[in-house]
Amino acid sequence: MGFLGPIIFDIFVPILEFIAEPVSGFKPIPGQYFPYYFTTEYFQRPLIASIVVAIVAGLLGTFLLIRNLALIGDGLAHVSFGGIAVGLVLGGVSPLWYALIFSIVSAIAIDQMQTRKLITGDASIAIFLTGMLGLGLVVLRIWGGGVTATVEGYLWGSLQMIDTDSFDIIVTSCVVAYVVIIALYRILLAIAIDPIAARVQGLPVRYVGLLFSIITATVVVSMVQIVGVLLVTALLVTPAATAQLIGKSFRSCVVLSQIIGVVMVLLGLYFSAEYDTGSGSMIAFIAALGFMLVALTKYAIGFIVKPKENLE
Repeated sequence: MGFLGPIIFDIFVPILEFIAEPVSGFKPIPGQYFPYYFTTEYFQRPLIASIVVAIVAGLLGTFLLIRNLALIGDGLAHVSFGGIAVGLVLGGVSPLWYALIFSIVSAIAIDQMQTRKLITGDASIAIFLTGMLGLGLVVLRIWGGGVTATVEGYLWGSLQMIDTDSFDIIVTSCVVAYVVIIALYRILLAIAIDPIAARVQGLPVRYVGLLFSIITATVVVSMVQIVGVLLVTALLVTPAATAQLIGKSFRSCVVLSQIIGVVMVLLGLYFSAEYDTGSGSMIAFIAALGFMLVALTKYAIGFIVKPKENLE
C-alpha cells in the first residue's frame, strides 16, 4: 500500500495551484492562512487527503445509513485507537498500519459474530469498541511515556500529522475502497434493500458483506488523522444524512453526500486555519450545523407549502 500517493499528489497539486492563482489582483481563496493549503506542499498534502477522504466517506456513508450501520464507523474508529497506541509504543512504521490491522481484524470478527448469530451486531461493536479503546489506554499508561500530544492529535484530528507515509496510506486506502464500492455498487444496493432476496438470486451476500466490513474499516482508519478517533462519525454519517434530506433517489443521495462532504471539509479547514482550532472539531461542527440548517429549511418549506388535500 502507498503506491497511489505520489500519483494523486501530482494530479491534485497543479489543480490547487491553478485555483489559488490570483486573477487581476483578486485572490480567489479567502483568508490569511487558508490559501497556504493550495500553494505550499506542507499544507497541500493534508488538503488533498481531506478531499479524498470526504469523497469516499460520502459514498460509504450512504450505504451505511440504508443498512442501519451508522455506528459501526464510530466503533471501528475506537478500535483503531488501540492499534494506534500499540504503534506509538512499538514504533518502526506509521501507527496507521497498526490501526489498519486492528480495525480489519475487528471488522471481520464483528461480521462473523453477527453472521453466525453468536451475538447481535450492536453488541459486538460495543464490545470491540470498549475493549480496544481500553487496550489503547492501558498500553499508553504503562509504556506511553511522552506521546500525549501525539495521542491528542489522533483523538481530535491533526492535519499536521499527515506526513508522506500517512498520506500514501490514506490516499491508497481511499482509492481502493472507492473502486471496490463502485464495482460492487448494484450488489451492495441489492443486499442493503433485501438481503434475503439477494441470497435467493444467488448473490454472494456473506462474502460481499465481509468485504464491505473490511472496506469500512479501511476507510475509517484513513479518516482518523483528519477528524480524529472521536469524531469519525461527523464525516462518515452526517454528509450522507444531509443528502438524504434533499435527495430524490439513492443515486442522487450518493452524489450529494460526496459533494456535501467535500464542502464541509473545505469550510471546516478554512475556519480551523483562520481561527486556530482543531481541524476535526471544526469539521464536525460545520457538518452538524449544515445538517441542522438543511433540516430546518426542509421543515419550513414543508410547513409553508403544504400538499393539496384530496377533496373527495
